[in-house]
Amino acid sequence: MDKRTILAIVLSLILVMGYQYLFLKKPAPEPGQPATVQATSDVTVKKDVTADKTITTEPPSPEKSIVKKADIGAVGKDIKVITPLYTAIFNTRGAALKSFKLKNYNVNVKKDSGLVELVTGTNDMDYPLSLSFSKSSINIASNLIYETNQTTMDLTKLMNEKKLIFTRSFPEEVTIEKIFTFYPDKYTFDLEVRVVNLSKEIFKQSALLSWNQYAEPEAKSSRYYHEGPISYIKNDVETEKIKNLGPPKILGPDISWAGYESKYFIASAIPQQPSLTNLVISKDSQNIVSVSLEGPKNIILPGQTGTFHYNLYLGPKDYSILKGEGVGLENSINFGSWLKWLALPLLTALKYIYHYVHNYGIAILILTVLVKILFWPLGNISYRSMKQMQNLQPKIEAIREKYKGDKTKVNQEVMALYKSYKVNPMSGCLPMLIQLPVFLGLYKALLYSIELRHSPFFFWIQDLSAKDPYYITPIIMGATMFLQQKMSPAPSGDQMQAKMMMWMPVIFTFMFLSFPSGLVIYWLFNNVISIGQQYYVNKRTS
Repeated sequence: MDKRTILAIVLSLILVMGYQYLFLKKPAPEPGQPATVQATSDVTVKKDVTADKTITTEPPSPEKSIVKKADIGAVGKDIKVITPLYTAIFNTRGAALKSFKLKNYNVNVKKDSGLVELVTGTNDMDYPLSLSFSKSSINIASNLIYETNQTTMDLTKLMNEKKLIFTRSFPEEVTIEKIFTFYPDKYTFDLEVRVVNLSKEIFKQSALLSWNQYAEPEAKSSRYYHEGPISYIKNDVETEKIKNLGPPKILGPDISWAGYESKYFIASAIPQQPSLTNLVISKDSQNIVSVSLEGPKNIILPGQTGTFHYNLYLGPKDYSILKGEGVGLENSINFGSWLKWLALPLLTALKYIYHYVHNYGIAILILTVLVKILFWPLGNISYRSMKQMQNLQPKIEAIREKYKGDKTKVNQEVMALYKSYKVNPMSGCLPMLIQLPVFLGLYKALLYSIELRHSPFFFWIQDLSAKDPYYITPIIMGATMFLQQKMSPAPSGDQMQAKMMMWMPVIFTFMFLSFPSGLVIYWLFNNVISIGQQYYVNKRTS
């Protein structure tokens, strides 16, 4: 039983401390070794037998390209789009996105910290949502100056959608239209691209829609969340580490969506032809990361028009909103492959309680009580078994002394003693292990749910998703854990085990210092209830 108790404790510690290492998503493929490479008419794929690598070779550039002097170095004109949810600034240079600020989310917990900005970059880079046609009959640059008759667009008082149209025309060559459709009540907006062939020749069109983002080279990656390119390919989430990116690599097809994510927000593009769409990811020497969707190659006859469509979601990683898109975008929230079946019900319960109490801290306390009630019978069995084991310790020590040096005989006599008193040694350990998945599920729910971001509890805890700034709750949590340990029956007279048990509260306290305060509050309150339950069981069995 002593060994099993120690095993349960060590296993618990390993599961809590090492979860992010044991259950991380599979690592991103190294640069130059894409997970899936699709051969198209535009890409030559060769097999290097000796190196066992797949190599992608870019096709030759088009014979003809369109470049106008007026486009070189042009700044472009800004067009502001205002909705109840965000403020976007488009620019005629590339007919692309210059800024996108979310109205309901601040940078940090301070009210005057400014709104969250999803576009970060430098002035000389192509703006996000730019288009390039480098694999088409005519190489149309991504930073051309488009024309539009709009200067501002306000949807705050509208009920219907509104369109923003950018046009660029080259006489006797081609006309390009980028048509954005905005909705007053959605983070999603649409993009339709129309390419009109004005020439007398067949136009082969292959467009690349790019999200370009500056990546801070000195920024440290987090163990707890991913920031960078993310995609959903063949019903599987793929993430890329920024430090591993370099020359372009091609993944796909079957791209359900792709984009750039942080812990709580995502900018993503959803193609209308996923089975014919590839993904190109790269990073240049200026640390500009490009996540580009490459659509199918269309043949446009003279006088005809080719079109392709995208839905664009730029906003919070709110599970219910993302799931409403119907393309698996909710999988960008890293609840884990198997823990999400626990995390999601717990998050749903938490949101339901919040609807009535309007404070997520109080909702966590109520949820703790509900979880404790659910496991109350198991807790009683565990504490009762531990008490029985404590009562049997003198007899066990007598058996060890009597058969000193004969471990086989000691084990036989101890098991016979358990059978005689109808004590199951595992009943003290099993309930503790059963509750671990619930703890880890709640850990995931509290760590990645945007609902808890900047959500206050009381006094100094103004963000339940962040650590306690003064480390008060982790220290109190450690104290309650120490008190609970003192109340628990000692597993044996082994001094090594006693010392290990003594250090457990210290280890857990330091481990919880960086955990979200919401999770610490859950564990602290759970300890308080457990102390009360243990006192009750000890009183009845004494």
